Amino acid sequence: MSALRIGTRASALAMTQAGTVAAQLGGELVTITSEGDTSTASLASLGGTGVFAKALRDALLAGEVDAVVHSYKDLPTVAEPGLRIAAVPRRADVRDALCARDGLTLETLPEGARVGTGSPRRRAQLAARRPDLVLVDIRGNVDTRLARVGADDPERALDAVVLAAAGLDRLGRLDEAATELLSPDSWPTAAAQGALAVEVRAGENPFDGRIRRIDHRASRITAEAERGVLARLEAGCAAPIGVHAFFEDDLVFLSARVYAPDGSAQLTSSHAAADDVDVAEELAVRVADELLALGAADLAPLRDPGAEDRS
Repeated sequence: MSALRIGTRASALAMTQAGTVAAQLGGELVTITSEGDTSTASLASLGGTGVFAKALRDALLAGEVDAVVHSYKDLPTVAEPGLRIAAVPRRADVRDALCARDGLTLETLPEGARVGTGSPRRRAQLAARRPDLVLVDIRGNVDTRLARVGADDPERALDAVVLAAAGLDRLGRLDEAATELLSPDSWPTAAAQGALAVEVRAGENPFDGRIRRIDHRASRITAEAERGVLARLEAGCAAPIGVHAFFEDDLVFLSARVYAPDGSAQLTSSHAAADDVDVAEELAVRVADELLALGAADLAPLRDPGAEDRS
């Protein structure tokens, strides 16, 4: 059988993530550059959700690669025609990490501290927890963001940034950079944060058997339940929504929280169901419908076309 060609973005984090999958599958990496990687424009102006995935998907559809590896949270919730998710490997840490100067935590940051994030959800959560903070819109890779924490240049210096713990851990930076890990019970994160998705062309694939072996059922169910809430709400990544799904005993629990963009109010819905074939969809519908009934569409711009923080 020919070698399995696995497409990936060229960033350090994407290469690390795809490299892990390639090692498990015995594949070779093919780097692909997306517009989101080369442009300095805001993610919202580039088209928001899916800007990092488009080039990978185009290469996959063109037959230039046999599979691509995405951060699952980067994918639009609407399926791409001609493609399917073949595997969701075991999910990494779902939490957000505060990376602050001098070992500070969210509670011990001084009044007026400058905290960087490009995520509407994280901005709303920070504003809700610490309305005295100065929130700075940032983008860039993990190293670029971390370099601004405690920087000498007063115009670029930040007291802290908020990043995904999974990305930091995959890069070997979690222990040195994170000063606090934020509990998903009180600080729910992006849908499918910490999960990877291996995407292939629709139909039968000679590599299906090999790829299927790395699919982790619990990780797929929790990621799909969380993404299902966004799909049911017709919410883009700019919507300030945090979600968290997990298994406990024989039940699957799903909770979602919609924030006012300025953090001044929030709505929460939580449900549980027995683990079965349709549990992800069932829970997503129950949670999303309850949020809509509570007024989520009036609280937050659910269909705003921006983009979630990508790290």
